[in-house]
Amino acid sequence: MHHASIRTANIHRAIAFYEQLGFTVCERFTTGYTLACWMEGLGGRIELIQIPEPKPAPDAFADEHYVGYYHLSFDVTEITADLPSWLASVKERMALASESQPEQLQPLKVLLEPTQQQIGDRIWEVAFIADTDGLPLEFIRLLAKLN
Repeated sequence: MHHASIRTANIHRAIAFYEQLGFTVCERFTTGYTLACWMEGLGGRIELIQIPEPKPAPDAFADEHYVGYYHLSFDVTEITADLPSWLASVKERMALASESQPEQLQPLKVLLEPTQQQIGDRIWEVAFIADTDGLPLEFIRLLAKLN
């Protein structure tokens, strides 16, 4: 996959948020009359597109009847030995950044604290957070492969 595209109400706020997760802007451009960029990090690339006159997005995480794209998922197995500690460091970075840039960042909204989940023959640590527009983001880390 080349990238996942995210429509945002405020591209500057979204960039600041994703930078705290470890993404960096690799290209800035416009799409028609609006701002956009590509950011790389956590083994992938996202595209942010600022939407003029945005409307609130549906709550894909809480609405059990929601149909459509649900979340982006990032495998952090290679960058951390412990998902709860990694998430705690992200919370701390967001809190510090929100103190110095309150117009850009809010404290991190955790949708699901780290928990374990078996998927097929593997045990994963899984956590969900919300980005600046409420998009659910999943972070997973492989704990074990069963026989």
